[in-house]
Amino acid sequence: MSAPWILLRGLTRESRHWGAFAPLLEKRCGAVLPVDLPGNGTLVHVRSPLAVEDYVDAVRAEVQRLGARAPYKVLAMSLGGMVATAWAQRYPEEVAQLVLINTSMRPYSRFYERLRPAAWPALLRAAWHWRAHGEDVIAEAAIHGRTCARRDTLAADLAAWRAIRASAPVSRANAVRQLAAAARYTARGVPCCPTLVLSSQADQLVDPVCSARLARAWGAARREHPWAGHDLPHDDPQWLVEAVCAAFAASDAEAASRSLGAG
Repeated sequence: MSAPWILLRGLTRESRHWGAFAPLLEKRCGAVLPVDLPGNGTLVHVRSPLAVEDYVDAVRAEVQRLGARAPYKVLAMSLGGMVATAWAQRYPEEVAQLVLINTSMRPYSRFYERLRPAAWPALLRAAWHWRAHGEDVIAEAAIHGRTCARRDTLAADLAAWRAIRASAPVSRANAVRQLAAAARYTARGVPCCPTLVLSSQADQLVDPVCSARLARAWGAARREHPWAGHDLPHDDPQWLVEAVCAAFAASDAEAASRSLGAG
């Protein structure tokens, strides 16, 4: 059996926020296993750690609990990308392929590139209305405006996101702790596995230069979407699936050939 794709989302987002992307990836590229970070989704009642390394421990434990066996392919965005990077660096034998989407980390990015100043007012608005009764739509609309370039699905997106929030509300304290963990994380070393770095040209939350510097420093493959926002899986899931499958087609074919030969 081929390695499953472990999917990790970012700040305050969970597995259901992958939307149409997860089933598309599974159809094209094999088994998919979305995993929530502590404090989000199925783990909403867990206290979010302040260190990215602690998220790695939690994700590894959850993946093992769900019965998946290493090596894994890991696709992650934003904070999830930092967790995936730390995982690949600490346990290189467990991560066979790595895809990072619109992520950023020290020492490759400056603080005002990792969180664009123009996005601060919208994020403050979301924080102010985070748990206010009946005002969840304001928070989700503020997030949508800064993370999504597509507006044709706005009404449906807000309805879905509000339903997710109602069933698994992330606490303001956990949101702050996740933000602190992201801000503090510093990458050490270069992942040994094949790595694809993806960014969105119209990202209004994280400057695409963060991905460009990261790919250059690591010698990793990189592609940039021409119009999508920060939430690339939302804006153009089909493009993302094609980019991932194309990037690893050769290595997957080689692995399949070795497996057949061993059999």
